[in-house]
Formats: sequence, C-alpha cells, structure tokens
Amino acid sequence: MHDSTTLLVEVGALLLLLGVLGRLSRRVGLSPIPLYLLAGLAFGHGGLLPLAASEEFFAVGAEIGVILLLVMLGLEYSANELVGNLRSAAPAGLIDGVFNALPGAAFALLLGWDWVAALVLGGITWVSSSGVIAKVLADLGRLGNRETPVILSVLVIEDLAMALYLPLVTAVLAGTGLLGGGIALAVAVGTVLLVLVVAIRYGHLISSALSAKDPEALLLGVLGLTLLIAGLAAKLQVSAAVGAFLVGIALSGPVAHHATELLSPLRDLFAAVFFVFFGLVTDPRDIPPVLLPALALAVVTMATKTLTGYLAARRVGIAEPGRWRAGLALVPRGEFSIVIAGLAVAAGSVEPRLAALAATYVLITVVTGPILARLPDFPWFKRWLRSRAAAQRRESTPVADSLH
Repeated sequence: MHDSTTLLVEVGALLLLLGVLGRLSRRVGLSPIPLYLLAGLAFGHGGLLPLAASEEFFAVGAEIGVILLLVMLGLEYSANELVGNLRSAAPAGLIDGVFNALPGAAFALLLGWDWVAALVLGGITWVSSSGVIAKVLADLGRLGNRETPVILSVLVIEDLAMALYLPLVTAVLAGTGLLGGGIALAVAVGTVLLVLVVAIRYGHLISSALSAKDPEALLLGVLGLTLLIAGLAAKLQVSAAVGAFLVGIALSGPVAHHATELLSPLRDLFAAVFFVFFGLVTDPRDIPPVLLPALALAVVTMATKTLTGYLAARRVGIAEPGRWRAGLALVPRGEFSIVIAGLAVAAGSVEPRLAALAATYVLITVVTGPILARLPDFPWFKRWLRSRAAAQRRESTPVADSLH
C-alpha cells in the first residue's frame, strides 16, 4: 500500500510539473522537450530528489511513448506514398547517412573509444527527431510548404534505415558477432518487406476492419494493434518503434485521419514520459565532463544536417529560402538518438560516458533546433538571401552577355 501511494504521489507530481513546463515552453515559443529532459535530470539518478518508486512506471511509459511517436508519423503516409518517396528521396537519404553518421563515428574514434562505440555514436548523430520536427513544422505553419515533403521524405528514409540499423547494433552490442548480426539484419529486412507488401496489398482490408465511426472502438483497436505488432517486431529483433511505424503506414483513409486525432493526446503524454525517463536514468554529474565534446559534436552535425536538407531541397527545384528552411528544420535529434544510446547503456559493453554525451548532445540540438528553424523568417535573413540572389544574378549576367 505504501509503495502504491508513493508511486501515485511521484507520478502525479511529475506529470503536473510537465504540464507547467509544457505551458511555459509554448509561451516562449520553444519545444518542451529540453525542459522534459531537464526535469528528468533533476529527479533522476544523482538529481535533486530521486524518484525511486516510479522509475519502473516511467520505463514502461517511455517504451509506449516511442511507439506512439512512430505510429503517428506512419499515419501521415499511405504505403504507396511511402514507396514513391523512397524512390525519389533515396539519393538524399544516402547523402544524409554519409554526412551525419560518419562525423559521429569519427568523433568516437577521436575520443579513443572502440569501434562499437563509434557505430553507436554514428547512429545517434545520423537520425533527426521526427517528433520534434513535426511539431516545429506545425507550430511555424509550414506543413503546406513546398519543402515540407522533402523534409518528410528524409525522415521516412531515416526511420526505415533504423529498421536495419537497430537489429544490427543490438546484435553487435550483445556480442553475437558478425554471424549473429547478419542473421538479425536478414530477419529485419524480411520483416520490413513483408509488412510493406501486406500494407500495399491488404492495407485497405486492415483499415476496413477498424470502424472510424466509433471513436472508442477505433482508439482501442489502433492502440492494441500497434502495441501487438510493436511487441512482435521486438521479438523478431526488429525495433518495436519501426514496427509501430509500419502499422501507421498500413492504415489509411478515414481510419488514419480519425486515429491521428484520437491518439494525439496520448502521444503527447507518453512522449513527455519518454524524454523524462531518459533524463531519469542519466546522472547529471556525468554531463559537465562531456559538455564541450557534446557541443563540438553538435556544431559539426547541425551544419552537416543543414547541408543535407539544403541539397535535398535543391535537387527537386526548391527555391533558396525553402532550401534553408528544409536544412535548418532537420537539425534536432531526439527519440531514436536516445533509443540508440539506451540500447548501448543497457548492454553495458560500451564507453560509460556515452549516455551522458548522448543526453547532452540531444539536449543541445533540441534546444537550438527550433530556434534555428525560425531563422529564415527573420527580416535580416531574408535580406541576406536577397543579397545572395542579386550577387548570383550579377555573376551570371557577364557570362550570358559573352554568349551573345
């Protein structure tokens, strides 16, 4: 009885605090995620007031949070749209991986860590935060912009790449060697392809089995199906989050639309729990020693991610302002970066400072990312773009005159 009452007090007090922090963040125009991370650091291991009784509750809630974030992203696409995006955005996805994973891997080696830590840190710096970016685009009113499909295509490529990366890195961390990693990768590829085929051919049947007219039944059905498939995916050594994403892809039409509306509050609740939990299991005393390395890594990879979005948008003919909006929007890292770091910490076979470095790195990018995304809207930035365009026209004019 004592444990359950303590659990209720701790969970209730922390959720109330998160509500206050969320409202504060919206007043100042920032994402609430950094504040959620800070709250977790304050009340976690080595914090001001450690919450021992509720840690297991937040661990389960954090898993559900990742699953809901990814199923909501999947609901934005149909299976046919996903396949079309993959074909057109494959070059951008390749550039994204090279530009953003290699700096993280190289940085780990420069710190004197082994190749396993380099593999993990490369994944942490590679993947942008779909949840944070989707929220920033909605807050800035850019969901209908021409560059937004480019941003979403890059995010989808990354999420699908995680379906291959996460089983591989899990096998490596478990020490199963190349054979175990190869088997895990083969299972992951087969599972993803199977789900995509089912989604394309039979997705309409899955959607028709869930009635959009009954909100209660729809909520329970979609949530149950998502958790079931996510759990089975995890059993098959495929990320539970990727399984949830593929469930979202399989649903379409009115079912997907109404499910998005019904699941949004749950997603926000459990996503907050997810970020808090990462803070809870990270000792804030470990952060000062890695602050400067994390800041250096963030500066380098924020620049490479901006370049990724800029080149991807230029490739499809987006104008200069849209290219910068695409690049700067992709800066934040979040849920997958923390998932990867969490896998490494749970395995216990990598550099102990990795968790603190990842937490600090994510904190820096999610704080600065939404701020940088607003830069193209500032008058001075628009004037700078106009001056660049005018200079380019002046440079091209003599060439054109010489041709005549």
